[in-house]
Amino acid sequence: MLIDTHCHLDFDDFSAERDQVIERAGAAGVRQLVTICTRVKTFDRILAVAEAYDNVFCSVGTHPNNAHEELDIETADLVRLAAHPKVVAIGEAGLDYHYDTAPPEAQKTGLRRHIAAARQTGLPLVIHSRSADEDMAAILTDETRKGAFPFILHCFTAGAELARVGVELGGYVSFSGILTFPKSEELRDIAKSIPHDRLLVETDAPYLAPKPFRGKRNEPAYVAQTAEVLAETLGMTVEEAGALTTENALRCFSKMPRL
Repeated sequence: MLIDTHCHLDFDDFSAERDQVIERAGAAGVRQLVTICTRVKTFDRILAVAEAYDNVFCSVGTHPNNAHEELDIETADLVRLAAHPKVVAIGEAGLDYHYDTAPPEAQKTGLRRHIAAARQTGLPLVIHSRSADEDMAAILTDETRKGAFPFILHCFTAGAELARVGVELGGYVSFSGILTFPKSEELRDIAKSIPHDRLLVETDAPYLAPKPFRGKRNEPAYVAQTAEVLAETLGMTVEEAGALTTENALRCFSKMPRL
C-alpha cells in the first residue's frame, strides 16, 4: 500500500480522465491520495474532486506564488474551511524565491497565517519551499517557539540544513519523482539522513514524473517508482518502504481514515 501525499487532481491535466487516473493509482497499490489546494478561491473545485472519490482527500490553502492574490484570506477562513471532513491538511503555503511572481513579504504573511491555522486545527501544513532555505528555517523556528504545529516539507529539494531544522522541529520530509533522477545523488543522501518515521512520498502530479516517465505528465500511480528508489536508497524492500511511508502518512494526516 502507498499513499500519494501530494497531487493536484483538480488541474485541467486530469479533467478528461480523472476516473481512469485514480483507477490506475489503485492498480499500482496507491490506496489513498491527497489533492492539494493552491488557491482558496478555487477550493470548491478541489473539494468537489475529493468528495467524488472515497479515497481522495484534500487540503485548503494558498500557494506562495499566489500569496499576493489572497491576502484577504485570514487564518479564521482557513480554519473554517478545514472543518470539512474531507480536508486533512492546510496549504500548500510557503516561500518561493525562484519565481518572481509574488512579493516575499506577501509570501511570509501568508505562510504565518497558514502556520496559525495548522496550529489551531492540528492539521499538517504542507510547505512549499524553493530557493528560500534560510528564511524558511527562520520562520519555522520562530513560529515553533509560539507553539508547535505539524508540517511537511513537500517535494523536498532544499539543502541538508533545512531538512535538519525541519526534522528537529517535528516536521516530515516528502520526496517526489526528483528523487529518482540520475543527478539527484545529493538528495538521496539527504533522504538517508531523515529519521525513518518522518519520511513521506508524493508525486506532485501532474509535475515531476519519475524515471522512467520523466518528461511525461505525472500521475499518482507513479508514486510507486519514487517509493522504489527510496527503498533502494535506504536499503529496504519496496514492501518495507511502502509500509513505512504509509504509516507515516496516516500519522501525519491524522484526520485521514485508514482505508
